[in-house]
Amino acid sequence: MTQTGFASLHPALQYHVVNSLGWSSLRPTQEAAITPIVAGKDCLILAPTAGGKTEAEVIPVLSRMLTQDWRGLSVLYVCPIKALLNNLEPRLARYAGFVGRSVGLWHGDISASTKDRIRREPPDLLLTTPESLEGILISKRSDKAALLGQVRTVIVDELHAFAGDDRGWHLRAVAKRIERYTAARPQRLGLSATVGNPQELLQWFSGASEATIVGEAAPPKGGNLVIDAVGSLEGAATVLSRLYRGDKRLVFCDSRSKVETLAGLLRQHEVKTFVSHSSLSASERKAAEAAFAEERDCVIVATSTLELGIDVGDLDHVLQIDATSTVSSLLQRMGRTGRRPGMPRNCTFLTTNDEALLIAVALCRLLNEDYTEPVRAPTDPWHLVAQQAMALVLERRDLTRADVEAELGQIFPELAREDIVVALNEMLVRQILWEDAGLLWFGERGEREFGGRNFLELVSSFTTPALFAVQFGAAELGFVDPISLQSQDEPAILSLGGRNWRVQSVDWPRRVAWVEPAIETGRSQWLGSSRALSRRLTQAIKGTLVDGDIGSAKLSKRATARFEELHSQFDFLVADATSLIGTADGSSMWWTFGGGAANAVLSSALSKVVHGGATKRNDLCLELGRTASIDRTDLQTTIPEARPAADVYEQFARELKFSSCLPSNLLERCLDARLLDREGAVETLSKPIKTQRISDCKTG
Repeated sequence: MTQTGFASLHPALQYHVVNSLGWSSLRPTQEAAITPIVAGKDCLILAPTAGGKTEAEVIPVLSRMLTQDWRGLSVLYVCPIKALLNNLEPRLARYAGFVGRSVGLWHGDISASTKDRIRREPPDLLLTTPESLEGILISKRSDKAALLGQVRTVIVDELHAFAGDDRGWHLRAVAKRIERYTAARPQRLGLSATVGNPQELLQWFSGASEATIVGEAAPPKGGNLVIDAVGSLEGAATVLSRLYRGDKRLVFCDSRSKVETLAGLLRQHEVKTFVSHSSLSASERKAAEAAFAEERDCVIVATSTLELGIDVGDLDHVLQIDATSTVSSLLQRMGRTGRRPGMPRNCTFLTTNDEALLIAVALCRLLNEDYTEPVRAPTDPWHLVAQQAMALVLERRDLTRADVEAELGQIFPELAREDIVVALNEMLVRQILWEDAGLLWFGERGEREFGGRNFLELVSSFTTPALFAVQFGAAELGFVDPISLQSQDEPAILSLGGRNWRVQSVDWPRRVAWVEPAIETGRSQWLGSSRALSRRLTQAIKGTLVDGDIGSAKLSKRATARFEELHSQFDFLVADATSLIGTADGSSMWWTFGGGAANAVLSSALSKVVHGGATKRNDLCLELGRTASIDRTDLQTTIPEARPAADVYEQFARELKFSSCLPSNLLERCLDARLLDREGAVETLSKPIKTQRISDCKTG
């Protein structure tokens, strides 16, 4: 092997790459990553699923470990989900074992005895989550300096999955706090699927001026995309029972309830079916994924948990019930296929309604345009400032108010120092924190709200629903929302793991439901929130309806017929204008295709300048009362004052963890950033409004 980067690896790694792994050459991304990683630079490695990102970072890191003779726990490898950690552990243990180094695993399912052993005898590389790292930092049982003092590199897998929500802020915060125990700032290495803004993502993650991007920023070319209109989940099950028989199929659904329902329907069609989602017990999920990996003619139905690179063997086909909400998610799922020579990447959409059909067509159009969404951390993470203030106090136990303010300023350099002071003062006023003899500790309210079970609530940046464990004898099957147990017809029948279970008894204080197998069809529910569609995606939907261009996707006869009907019904749309359509009852539909967050702003603005405002809204349009026209100038003046509807605002505030710690102005700033898109609203209003009556067009 004559590649330049390969030549700079430690001789032991060179030997094992060629002889133990049997590689005749490295992939381009793997070769390009070696020089900057060996030089100690922060890096972002971009590659599609199964593109060799893990080896691109781990092999040169192991080379540094040998060349510089690192000892103790020197590498942290952070993943967003436990299943991915479990999946990676044997592979990384093999690579580390080649050169006499060890790998450990630490997350919520790992026993206390194993964690104690890691504290006594740290591995060279530790696979973990941000929540587990937080647990180590705030625990009195951990000698942080002894355990973390030798860390030289922090690797973050699936960085895009972290950075798009508050877990990214939490991840970056714990990485910064670990620096207090190390001799020098650890190298930061991120692995990511293709994103639309890699330089911005790397700057947010690293902040280092010499950080390097390795890999292609453009989405991978090629792939077979097919869209069918099946009308219902029952229709999807019927199609799946006949489609790609003899092949291995991975089917994605957008909710756990749909996963369970579809799995039950498939089994009625005598399709060998497995299930994977986050509310199954770890043992049930692992058993299903292992069995699926070994089978051929079968289906596994999953939520996004199987999007993140977990190895379930060679797949023939990926199918999507309805549609994803982003191009990047579609690329991740397509990337599960096409790993065998001659087998292209593919995805078949089985849409159950018109909206899903339009979204699927729009996603294919954007993919054809080489578009991938930018990944950005949510702005104004003030609830995470509160969480980190409490975590710092618990970790250090000797901090003054000035100390905490300074630490928070370093953890969140994007936030104004004076606002951090305001947030901390509010926590003292509300007795979340207490100042005594110059030092901070928990106040009465802080102890009451966050002190239970050794401050376990502080470990996670998000609210976890109070689910009930479902037990069949000694076997833990998974977890359901309590609403699943509150059946009108006793006893309740649940669906879990694609099988039906009759509830025998419920231990409400312990949150355990005891079940037995049932013949009747069950149903399980989990509460969740849907994400608003982005403006870029809704504009792509409009584009397909205006010009009929579906890109490179292939539509079934059913999907073609239905899309042509929709194309005809929306013949009133104009490319460079929005459309206000008066309906027969005197109301109006304003078709903005602005996206959910921008339409929320417009809805708020309409309530101030139009009598009655918007009675309903969604991602594509707003329904108005008896309104003949809209004054764009009047609306533009009210956009800065736009606020979410009171009930939406209050519900979101309840769901936002640590919101009870914040003053109203910072909480409002945080919620506005997450619920409203003022730029999108301004862009929508920059276009003229074409007004028509229902009699002038085919729909309204």
